[in-house]
Amino acid sequence: MREHIELRDVTPENRQAVVDLELGPEQRDLVASTAASLAEARRDPDARPRAIYAGGRLVGFLMYDAGRPGDEPREALIYRFMIDRRYQGGGYGRAALARALDEIRALPRVSKIVISYMPDNPVAKPFYASFGFREVGTDEDGEMIAELVL
Repeated sequence: MREHIELRDVTPENRQAVVDLELGPEQRDLVASTAASLAEARRDPDARPRAIYAGGRLVGFLMYDAGRPGDEPREALIYRFMIDRRYQGGGYGRAALARALDEIRALPRVSKIVISYMPDNPVAKPFYASFGFREVGTDEDGEMIAELVL
């Protein structure tokens, strides 16, 4: 993958394209839809929806919450992350997560990044572990929680 990865705001101009991103049929039960995520972001002022672009082309979506600047200590939570089915397997997910981790690390007073995923997602554990995330248990919904201490 040689293209530059950028995280951009979701705007009125790109919102529909973000909504139109698709997962493969076998993945749809593993990640909430981008439409549901954007609706959630409208109700949650701490949500940071980000469109993932590669070389100017929309390839995915992620959303995180890093709390408010006055919160101490701050913990960031990445709770949506997907690469469109047409672009999976091309390194975009790895590059996008690296970019997101850099963006979150640049926020003041963030000491930990948490990510959650379905335990039956066969790709998630080794993928996130390769960035240093360590599983710490499951939440009340049965999702696996993994942490990266900064």
